[in-house]
Amino acid sequence: MIASIHSPPLQNPFSVTFRISAVNSRRFSSSGALEFGRRRLSSAVVRRRRMEWFRSVGSGCFRNSESKSGLRVEQDSGGEDVFNVSAVNSGSPPDHLVIMVNGIIGSAADWRFAAKQFVKKLPDKVIVHRSECNSSKLTFDGVDLMGERLAEEVLAVVRHRPEVRKISFVAHSLGGLVARYAIGRLYGHSSKLDPLGHHGGSLSEEHAKSLMQCLEQPYEARLAGLEPMNFITFATPHLGSRGHKQLPLLCGLPFLEKRASQTAHLVAGRSGKHLFLTDNDDGKPPLLLRMVNDSDDLKFISALRAFKRRVAYANANYDHMVGWRTSSIRRQHELPKSSLLVIDEKYPHIVYVEQETRYNDKASSTDRKQTSSMEEEMIRGLTQVPWERVDVSFQKSRQRYVAHTTIQVTSYWLNSDGADVVFHMIDNFLL
Repeated sequence: MIASIHSPPLQNPFSVTFRISAVNSRRFSSSGALEFGRRRLSSAVVRRRRMEWFRSVGSGCFRNSESKSGLRVEQDSGGEDVFNVSAVNSGSPPDHLVIMVNGIIGSAADWRFAAKQFVKKLPDKVIVHRSECNSSKLTFDGVDLMGERLAEEVLAVVRHRPEVRKISFVAHSLGGLVARYAIGRLYGHSSKLDPLGHHGGSLSEEHAKSLMQCLEQPYEARLAGLEPMNFITFATPHLGSRGHKQLPLLCGLPFLEKRASQTAHLVAGRSGKHLFLTDNDDGKPPLLLRMVNDSDDLKFISALRAFKRRVAYANANYDHMVGWRTSSIRRQHELPKSSLLVIDEKYPHIVYVEQETRYNDKASSTDRKQTSSMEEEMIRGLTQVPWERVDVSFQKSRQRYVAHTTIQVTSYWLNSDGADVVFHMIDNFLL
């Protein structure tokens, strides 16, 4: 942590001397080398130090601006809580916890823009938690391991915030699969009904009140003791990446798609195996196939059904990572025809909205050519519960070639055209 900067306004940050508590002073010389006492560090270390300096300065500026607008970011259970200070300190604090989950090689920072807009628009309604337990290379560990970590993080957050009563999930890309696994683990798990194990046998007045309220209510499905409200995914490969054109980057070429299935684990570890349905743990079917039904200890479909809403935002084009069918949980003939796509002035990149729908179990002859038996089984399993589908197109945007991250606004300066998609989600959020 930088304690002070002995310099007038910065012009060249790498010629500034920093004083760091309990450590000798460091200096970035004009030649680019970093002096630490008498030791001279390598150029690679210098570059890393420079990036750390930029991140710390940028983060500090961002946090200061948030505090002025009434927003605060706090570390919580490894992730970050974003909330309105006045609302949380009021007599009636927000009672809706929104868990945001990043995609592959992502981090909590990917949801920075969306989390801020959530709290600005609904300051007295929501507390947003940006999950950080599965970031960077940890996203290669596999959907199951990441799901277990996410479930543990959610439980820890809920214990720290006894005022929350409702829970929603908002996830991007691979994070949607991780969230689906986590809710299967959290289903029926009531951390609020078992506070003794975490408070040394004594109950605070607030926890006791929460316990009584839960006991007095008629039984309803709960996730981590909370009422499930919204389950929302952005560009999530719900059907995996193995099918025809499910990974658009491969241009639908059969030999490339076959090769990708064989080598995905070399690039993305166990997550690659799960995405391409090549995992075979202890002779079991692929994990994504198992996740479309309940099992003895993991209630995947019961957990999805418990939510008041399930929404799949999908890029209709220019998403090179996740195909339209897999992100919208549809067969080929169920995709909207181009003549049906519309332009909404308020949300210019939302081109089609399909209210809660259960599709029939019949696949057309065209579908049979493009849909594998496993993909068809996943569609049937997931559509046991109705989904809202929101189709997005950045076709006329300069940012269309990064549609996969623009739909989430991963970085505002690079993905700002996706802001209307984020606003659409917030405006239709069930509180």
